[in-house]
Amino acid sequence: MNQIEMDPKQHKVDDDDDQNVNNPDGGGNREVNGIAVSDDQDGVEFSDVEMGKSEEKEEELQEKKDSNSDSTSNFPEVSKNHDSDAKGFNPQTNGNGNSHNHYIPAIKAQVHLPKPEPPQPKVERSQSLSMAESMPSIGKYIRDRSSSLSASIVKRLSSLKEDNGDIIVKNDSLNFEVKEFKIPGVKVIVKLKSEDEIQELKGRITFFSRSNCRDCTAARKFFREKGFRYVEINIDVFPKRAKELIERTGSSEVPQIFFNEKLLGGLVTLNSLRNSGELDKRMKELLGQKCPEEAPDIPVYGFDDEGKEEEEDELMGIVKVLRQSLPIQDRFIKMKIIKNCFAGADMVEAIIKHLDCGRKKAIETAKRLTQKHFIHHVFGENDFEEGKHFYRFLEHEPFIMGCFNFRTSTNDSEPKSACFLADRLTRLMSAILEGFASDDRCHVNYYVISKSEEFRRYLNLARDLQRINLQVLTPDERLAFFLNLYNAMVIHAVISIGHPEGILDKRAFFCDFQYVIGGYPYSLSIIENGILRNNRKSPYSLIKPFSNGDRRLEYAPTKVNPLIHFGLCNGTRSSPTVRFFTPQGVEGELRCAAREFFQNGGIEINLDKRTVYLTRIIKWFSVDFGQEKDILKWVMTYLDATRSGLLTHLLADGGPIKIVYQNYDWSGNL
Repeated sequence: MNQIEMDPKQHKVDDDDDQNVNNPDGGGNREVNGIAVSDDQDGVEFSDVEMGKSEEKEEELQEKKDSNSDSTSNFPEVSKNHDSDAKGFNPQTNGNGNSHNHYIPAIKAQVHLPKPEPPQPKVERSQSLSMAESMPSIGKYIRDRSSSLSASIVKRLSSLKEDNGDIIVKNDSLNFEVKEFKIPGVKVIVKLKSEDEIQELKGRITFFSRSNCRDCTAARKFFREKGFRYVEINIDVFPKRAKELIERTGSSEVPQIFFNEKLLGGLVTLNSLRNSGELDKRMKELLGQKCPEEAPDIPVYGFDDEGKEEEEDELMGIVKVLRQSLPIQDRFIKMKIIKNCFAGADMVEAIIKHLDCGRKKAIETAKRLTQKHFIHHVFGENDFEEGKHFYRFLEHEPFIMGCFNFRTSTNDSEPKSACFLADRLTRLMSAILEGFASDDRCHVNYYVISKSEEFRRYLNLARDLQRINLQVLTPDERLAFFLNLYNAMVIHAVISIGHPEGILDKRAFFCDFQYVIGGYPYSLSIIENGILRNNRKSPYSLIKPFSNGDRRLEYAPTKVNPLIHFGLCNGTRSSPTVRFFTPQGVEGELRCAAREFFQNGGIEINLDKRTVYLTRIIKWFSVDFGQEKDILKWVMTYLDATRSGLLTHLLADGGPIKIVYQNYDWSGNL
């Protein structure tokens, strides 16, 4: 086999010849006698790389040479003076006397050239990359681009000096300095800290608050606008801290602001210091040192301090006996297979045996078990009657496993007061809005809510609703409770299953996301259409939520209030903003919600075209609002002076008025 020895410093191949040397693409690489040679810049260095070839490989190369001996004229002429042209390239002879190359020239990687990468595998047209296969590549590409961009910025910034001609903007009135660096393709503006900002505050701002407190909202807004980090202790979320508030301040009034362990005062003191210009001085004095242990403690996630432990229900003893002794099994009743049920007569006998009492007392005990929602009739026909009736425990109901306030077992503690739970629900969710929503409540940070202590406590509260007695609530209390429960369940649903994007998602969101409340299942659709709308059909539905005899109909109002539609937030951008109501002022708060909704785009009036653009909510629930002309008169009550005047003018002249319903934006209120 012939040896080819080349000195890259003395031998060059013209670009025109490159295209004729085993390179149909016209690239910078060519092949001579099976050896790859690269046409690079002058001064390319070669190194000797030993290649151990097997005898089979040598024979294959020899056969290839013989077969191509007739076409050697196609290759450029190479000098035969091997000894003079070769550099560090020594032939060796094998045992058969044949001369073979054990060293071939290899190009060293050049420092100034990019590192070569292997070609990407070719994807045929018949093949398609799945999302799971393509996403890692996209993520890797983004990470690589971000890393290279960050490296470029850091390298550029590190090389900048004071006299490099960068633009410097000074504003003495604002007392800050901004330096602008111009990098090809990137514009970076760095705001240099002033001397006051360089001296960071090491202490901690803490203030005690309550939900739905205007002064607390003003203090919170001030700290946010100034960019001060603070710790808020909401007494409605952490009831036990109310005692600490009284001990530290001598009063239960809020807000009470602390700089480290020192009491600053309330909102009046904060405004006084801010207006006099003394606030910064006081902050430097009191917050210049690290926060001591004497300061109010930061609330800790996951620790309950809501009072004494939950009491066990007084009927829990007999319930445990019945769960173990009754013959619970599947039965064929009224042409249906009823799972996990038992006969009422068997339960009466078990109670008589356990309590050693008469039949009358056993029946009364069974009725109490039904009223407290430990057991239910399989068809909901009665509370409890002696005879051939069948019942089952709440944990065996078919819907129970799909309820999001159910955790492996039912809550067997003594049910808390419905008024207490309703009030607690309002305070907790109001605290969540104040802490994790924008000031106008149009944007909600669901991710931060899901990690908060307030939401964890709400989930515990939702579990207490399983056996709540709603019959003791007044109509206004019931209205406020279901409005608040709907809005709270929406937040929980967004966190658990996400915003609805399609038809199937909307069904899962509004119909399948359920709570068990008072022993019965409630979805968002059931609360809105079955309870608040007094069992009316939902839009584009053919059936009512409740059938005749459904026990949940007892909680529906006798008359539908159309204002409820402006108090329900379904987590979308076109829905009313999220809010929570109080039983004492629910009617007035609903009117306020309607005014706010129409003021923020719920209605638009074009006087020239004699057209009124209304929210699509009114079209969906038109049966609640009445005829179109009646709707316009009803809406006028909740408009501002400008819109009310325009609508009055259209209605007064007797001309035709066109009503157009706005498109509904289903994207989330993130």
